[in-house]
Amino acid sequence: MKLLRYRPGPGMMVSAAFIGPGTVTACTLAGANFGFALLWALVFATGTTVILQSFAIRIALVTQLGLAEAMLKTVTSPVIRALAALLLISALVLGNAAYEAGNMSGAALGLEAINGGPLAFGIAPVILIIALFASAMLIFSKPKWIENILIMLVMLMSAAFLLTFLLIRPDLGALLRGFVPAIPEGGLMTAIALIGTTIVPYNLFLHAASVRERWDKEQLPEAQLDNSISIGIGGLVSMTILATAAASLFGSGKTIESAVDMAQQLTPLFGSLATVTLGAGLFAAGLTSAITAPLATGYIVQEIFKYSNSRRPFQVGALIVIATGTLASLLGYRPVELIFIAQIANGLLLPIVAIFLLRLANNNELLGSHVNGLRANILGGAILLVTSALGFRLVARALGFWP
Repeated sequence: MKLLRYRPGPGMMVSAAFIGPGTVTACTLAGANFGFALLWALVFATGTTVILQSFAIRIALVTQLGLAEAMLKTVTSPVIRALAALLLISALVLGNAAYEAGNMSGAALGLEAINGGPLAFGIAPVILIIALFASAMLIFSKPKWIENILIMLVMLMSAAFLLTFLLIRPDLGALLRGFVPAIPEGGLMTAIALIGTTIVPYNLFLHAASVRERWDKEQLPEAQLDNSISIGIGGLVSMTILATAAASLFGSGKTIESAVDMAQQLTPLFGSLATVTLGAGLFAAGLTSAITAPLATGYIVQEIFKYSNSRRPFQVGALIVIATGTLASLLGYRPVELIFIAQIANGLLLPIVAIFLLRLANNNELLGSHVNGLRANILGGAILLVTSALGFRLVARALGFWP
């Protein structure tokens, strides 16, 4: 009965955030290079995201604090608190600025895929329009408007990628075998990238801030239901992208660097409709993430530099990300390689994020009776062990200690 009463909420903003051009790129490369073999990594990443985001939601609704506020509140030393705040702002502002460049470029590339080639007026006007649209949304719109627009774009994006997947009609037997955990030769970095592109640190802060504007502690079950359904939809979209690439490109011998390359390969095989739907999905993915990356940064800066009745820190943080990303895009920044590396970095940072959340979720002073139970701690510990093992193996192989 709860499902019948379900209405999309802030969880959809998290799906909008992690299904950006980086996710589309990572899933496309995974499918093109390894077929369906790494679908299990997306299942693990989706489940992990649901669990970690549930911790963030509970912390936010019970304490009525943002995640940055809660983190800094547990640090007693003023010097360490100031250094932690500086590190947090630097990492997320710089990281999100890099993602923003990829988001804007990705949205423009989606339009090129729909067009069937380069746009007559180039991509610079598209990037500027996206930057102006994102700026207006974040400065002048109400949070509920932003949420509704992002939900609409996620629905468009989901429909576009799902339709492309159905047009390809993949081998179901091969697809099902991809859910059995195994890392193919040379697939470790890609597996970690798939995890890193789904479990994005800034989404934890975004989700914690946005749920407080809609629910209170008594509505925690409703918030958790929204989290599970919304993240589940996002994970399903990622899996359809990977499966589409696997069915259409794996074993073809073609060099694929992005979803646009995949779109160009689909036309002779499956007709122009597949190319158009894939391009529409990529455009929506870039546009949604171009809004959520500066939105999350704004929330974090607002929490750290907390002024009563002032949105100035939020606006400054958000606009810095948009301006930096726009400049990088207009200067010809090529996002594919850097985004892929960033996803790997996210995968390596995940154990640190998991430790931080587990510590807060078990803080009796902050959460009282809402601290983690045994099952939540077992799940959190398992996530920490698996992600730490993946990260350790990657570093060990890079240093030559692991074959």
